[in-house]
Amino acid sequence: MNILLVGLNHRTAPVTIRERLAISEERLGEALYRLTADPAIEEGLILSTCNRVEVCAVARETTAGFAALQRFLLATAPDLPADQILPCLYLYTGVDGLRHLMRVASSLDSLVIGEPQILGQVKEAFEAALRHKTTGVILNKVMKKTISVAKRVRTETEIAAYAVSISYAAVALAKKIFGELNGRAALLIGAGEMAELAARHLVSQRISSLAITNRNYERAVDLVQALGGTPVPFEDFVARMVESDIVICSTGAPDYLIGVAEVSRVVAARQNRPIFFIDISVPRNIDPAINTLDNVFLYDIDDLKVAVEGNVRLREAEALKAEVIIVEEAERVSHWLKSLDAIPMIVALRDRAEEIRSAEVEKAFGKMSSLTPEQRAAFDAATTAIVNKLLHHPLTVLKAEAASANGNMVLEAARRLFQLQSLPIPSGPEPPETEASACHPPPDQGD
Repeated sequence: MNILLVGLNHRTAPVTIRERLAISEERLGEALYRLTADPAIEEGLILSTCNRVEVCAVARETTAGFAALQRFLLATAPDLPADQILPCLYLYTGVDGLRHLMRVASSLDSLVIGEPQILGQVKEAFEAALRHKTTGVILNKVMKKTISVAKRVRTETEIAAYAVSISYAAVALAKKIFGELNGRAALLIGAGEMAELAARHLVSQRISSLAITNRNYERAVDLVQALGGTPVPFEDFVARMVESDIVICSTGAPDYLIGVAEVSRVVAARQNRPIFFIDISVPRNIDPAINTLDNVFLYDIDDLKVAVEGNVRLREAEALKAEVIIVEEAERVSHWLKSLDAIPMIVALRDRAEEIRSAEVEKAFGKMSSLTPEQRAAFDAATTAIVNKLLHHPLTVLKAEAASANGNMVLEAARRLFQLQSLPIPSGPEPPETEASACHPPPDQGD
């Protein structure tokens, strides 16, 4: 049995191609059925996100399996010419496919290394395949191991520890300044994409009070309804700053919205308690001159970019540690998968030999009716010993070679030499655990 993976992602295909091949949740059941209806595919799973569409399958024949997966993807966007899709596809099999799966789940292949969403998306893809019964013994164990490896990567490395988006860096800076945000009040000026991301991060860090203002008051209300907090009319936001320890500004205004005069009054009303301003607007919306005021601290987008660039390098360094884990775990699963092929082969070869031996012994007994029960038993034992000795070396070689680079060739040669029929997929033992994962199973990561 072979693990195959065919797909495209943000590196190999533009969004105009990716969005045409994307499979919505509503269409996923039909797509899984169509995938596994192909006789070349034994098991199948589909991962479809905004940045990738990948199909993972189990197939008996690699060539036929790859052809089936490519046909499936082409049929997903029938109005898109094949010569636009095929150059975007990558194909993996064996240990390369396992490594790719583990890299994806561990967010090493993501647009932003270390982002947490992809592991949840991989889990959802697996759960969908389970619901529609398109996975079996092999994919079930491969996917469980893949998810376990992704959790191990997050536990044993700091790949997700450093802020690499401007919005998250703004909140991380606020947390660094105050320690914990519980007990603090924040004011968010703006309700666009970056502002919304900042608001979500503030909520995730358990900010005690969140106020949101926007020129379009209804937009502020919508964001508050989605995330919690208090909407503030735009004309009242300066007064609201008096209650705020943190002010994050992210609007499209062409000029300064906050100047020295306004902030001076706010500081006086706060009785000189410190207030932190974070301006992630371009162009800037907060006059940098407020930094000259006592107990006022201002950071702009350039300050945050320096932090983000440094954090990207730190994540890349952690990614190297993650790669070592993935190579190790993929090899273990690859050896397990290859060994599975030897199990039904060995059983079938023993059964075939016993079938022939038993038939020939019965023929011989038919011609030697005068044999005593003791003589029959001795004859039976002798022929069994001959068969076992003849099979011992071939079976030993099959076990040893199954996990080698030439394992498939050796098994196929044995199948043809001994005229063995199509073999069932064995359940087999679980893939071996590493010492770390066996002794210290990592806790489930929140998605």
